[in-house]
Amino acid sequence: MLKLLHAGFEGTKAAFASIRAHGLRSALTTLGIIIGVAAVITVVAIMQGLSHSITSQLDDLGSDMITLRAYTPTNQQMLGLQNRLHYDDFLLLKSRISNVEDMTASMQAFSMGSQVQYGRNTAQSQIIGTDSSYQNVVRVYPESGRFLSGSDDDRRRRVAFIGSSLIKQLDLPANPVGEFINLSGDWFRIIGVAETRGSMFGFDQDNYIIAPFSTIRSLSGERAARNIDVMFRPAPGADAKQIQQQMRAVLRQHYKLAADEPDPFEFVSAERMIEQFNTITSTITLVAGGVVSISLLVGGIGVMNIMLVSVTERTREIGIVKALGATPQFILIQFLVEALVLSLFGGIIGLALGAGVASFIGLMMPAMPEALVPLWAVLLAIGFTTLIGVVFGLAPAIKASRLNPIDALRYE
Repeated sequence: MLKLLHAGFEGTKAAFASIRAHGLRSALTTLGIIIGVAAVITVVAIMQGLSHSITSQLDDLGSDMITLRAYTPTNQQMLGLQNRLHYDDFLLLKSRISNVEDMTASMQAFSMGSQVQYGRNTAQSQIIGTDSSYQNVVRVYPESGRFLSGSDDDRRRRVAFIGSSLIKQLDLPANPVGEFINLSGDWFRIIGVAETRGSMFGFDQDNYIIAPFSTIRSLSGERAARNIDVMFRPAPGADAKQIQQQMRAVLRQHYKLAADEPDPFEFVSAERMIEQFNTITSTITLVAGGVVSISLLVGGIGVMNIMLVSVTERTREIGIVKALGATPQFILIQFLVEALVLSLFGGIIGLALGAGVASFIGLMMPAMPEALVPLWAVLLAIGFTTLIGVVFGLAPAIKASRLNPIDALRYE
C-alpha cells in the first residue's frame, strides 16, 4: 500500500515538474480538453440559468394555473382557417364546471401593441380585457390602488389597472391612481398599479393595461370577444387532468365534433411549460456534449502523445529506477498518475474558463438570466477528464512499466 502511495506521489511530482518545465507544451497538449470542458460548462451554465429563471417566474404564477386557448392545426392554418374560443364558451364552462377554485376569461384588445397616451407622452402597451377573477387566477396584485371589481365590469367603467413600467414610459406621477390615460382614442382612469415582475429574456412583464372585459368588448367590437383565453385553477384536492377532460367533453359536445376530429383548443399549464423547456435544455446540452466530445477525444490523444514522448525522454531514468528495485506496477502507477494530473489540469482550467465565459455573456447581454454552474456539471467534468487521463495514459504507462532495465540504461 505504501509503495502504491509512493508511486502516486512520485507521479504527481513528475506531472507538476513536467508542467513547470514545459508549460507551453503542456498547455497545447491539454488544449483539446480545455476547449471541450469550457464549451460544455458554458452551454450548461447558460441553459441552467435560463431554466432556473423560467421555472422561478412560472412558479410565481403557480404551477396549478391552467390556460385553455384556441388551437389551429398546421394544415388548417395553411388553408387560412383560424380556430377561436368565444366568450360564450367561457360562460358555458363556468356554468358546467364546478371543481375549480376560480375561472376567468381574457382578451387582447385592439392589438398586441396598442398606443397609450398621457399628456404628450405615448407608449406601446398590451391591453387586456378581463374580469375581477383575473387577479386571483393569474396572481396580479396591486402595489397601489386596487384591482378591477365586479361592478367595474357590470357598469362598463373605463378604468385601468396598469403595469409599473408605464409609470416611467409615460412619465406618470409616482402614484398615478386617479390620473387619466388615453387608450387608442378612449380615456380611462387609472385605479391601480401592479407589483413589479421584471423582465424575462428582454420581454417587459410590466408593460400592460388591464381593463374591464365588458368595456373593452364594447370598444373593440364583438370580433374581439370571439378570441379569448380561459384561465383557471383547480379547487384544492381536485384532479387537474380530470377537470381538463370534463372541459374537453363539454366543448366537443358544444361544437358537435365527430370522434375523429381534432380538438380546436389546447390546455397549457406552467408545469407543462417547465417540462417542455427542461426537455429542450436537456436536448441542447446533450447535443453540445456530443459535439465537444470530439474535442475531448483530441485532448485525450494529445495527453497520450505527450506521455509517450515523456516515456522516451525518461527511458534512462526508468532504467535506473528499475535497477534500484522499482516494480513494473510502481512505474505503471507513476506514469498513470502523471497522465491523470495532466488531464485534470486541463479540466480544471476548462471549468474556470467555461464559468467565466458564461458570466461574461451574461454581462454583455443584460436580458439573459444569471448563468449557473450546477454541482453535477462540475463533478461530470472532473469525472470525464479523470477517465480521459486513465484511458489515454494507460498505453504510455504500460510501455514504461515493460521497459527492460538493461536496455533502458543503454538508451542514449
